[in-house]
Amino acid sequence: MNDTVKYLLDEQHLPRFWYNINADLPKPLDPVLHPGTQQPISPEELEVIFPRGVIEQEMSTEREIEIPEPVREVWRQWRPSPLYRARRLEQALKTPAKIFYKYEGVSPSGSHKANSAIAQAFYNKVEGVKRITTETGAGQWGSSLSLAGSMFGIEILVYMVKVSYNQKPYRRAFMEAFGAQCIASPSNTTESGRAVLAEHPDSTGSLGIAISEAVELAAQREDTKYALGSVLNHVLLHQTVIGLEAMKQLEMADAYPDMVIGCTGGGSNFAGIAFPFLGEQLRGGRQVECIAVEPSACPTLTKGRFAYDFGDTAHLTPLCKMFTLGSSFVPPGFHAGGLRYHGMAPQVSHLAELGLIAPRSYNQLECFAAGLQFAKAEGIIPAPEANHAVRAAIHEAEKCRETGEAKTILFNLSGHGNFDMQAYTDYLGGKLKDLDYAENEVAMALAGLPSIG
Repeated sequence: MNDTVKYLLDEQHLPRFWYNINADLPKPLDPVLHPGTQQPISPEELEVIFPRGVIEQEMSTEREIEIPEPVREVWRQWRPSPLYRARRLEQALKTPAKIFYKYEGVSPSGSHKANSAIAQAFYNKVEGVKRITTETGAGQWGSSLSLAGSMFGIEILVYMVKVSYNQKPYRRAFMEAFGAQCIASPSNTTESGRAVLAEHPDSTGSLGIAISEAVELAAQREDTKYALGSVLNHVLLHQTVIGLEAMKQLEMADAYPDMVIGCTGGGSNFAGIAFPFLGEQLRGGRQVECIAVEPSACPTLTKGRFAYDFGDTAHLTPLCKMFTLGSSFVPPGFHAGGLRYHGMAPQVSHLAELGLIAPRSYNQLECFAAGLQFAKAEGIIPAPEANHAVRAAIHEAEKCRETGEAKTILFNLSGHGNFDMQAYTDYLGGKLKDLDYAENEVAMALAGLPSIG
């Protein structure tokens, strides 16, 4: 009997190409529009805030895009990441299902975000960029870009959503340890931040607001660019290294997933694990059910509208066709800060609209309960965001216990929760509660969607 628990790849098996799902979509994505003209945006117009290398990837329809060797060189510090068979969890659940998880918490910053941070820092360095501005929710992206900036000698300025800035001081300390500056958003350092504070002095912030602040500053200086941790095509592209590795590791396990699961806020880690398998399916390969899990308090895919919207609150960004709750919507301050975003990646949204992925939402308390159930079996405490994927995986394994089906379940454990112990302390102390979003606020935000001619 094969009782292998972890499946490891040598560094020589680190993927040399990213997978671009745009090449296999049955219907192409709707174009990104310039907010002023409402015409498809040009590469030249994007160069105000992004380096050319990133813009080329954003607009590419090539199936394979080569990973630069300097990026792979840094990745080798932790990649390929391990794939685990959750045998102890299977036993605890008394399920016939086979549960595998790809563990991205082995990166120096503790999550999958470093995959894109290293790549984006490299492309900015090539063009001589001196400073990068960005936003972060729970702090995983800010931590990862701070690390990347240190490695490539680039100054990093991070606007961290205020509720998470206060909830997660060690994330802030991590960024500062690598030389980055971290500012609570909304702040008094930008016009967009001051505008929010003038209307809502006690604002807890949102990713949309933090994006506005970061983009505003990036557009003001020629030596400064902006980097995004999720949502856009190039970010999702960089994360496909996760699924590409998982494919090889599952071959070692003589397995193929019936379902692939990832949590979704902007869409990066879900895309990273799911897109290579979806691409295989779209090219005539095996069918796989891809489940995108989001918080019930910010139900973008499950309750949002598929429409053109701004990616930020101050309307400084281009218009993207995506599932959205409205750019002015501020989600409640639940602990999975990385999932508190009003919109969803255009590629993920497009696949949901085509019925190729299955969105699902869970409440905060049941996700924390699932995270602890997983930790007691597998020994890893997940990040609050990753708990959503854990909850769905356990749910599916329990269904297999009832039906007797021995399905193979793969999920992305996108990061560890070692910086999130206050959230677990609050949960264990009975201080956390399930938070509901205000339906009237979503209705008002959706009423303000831009009118596209």
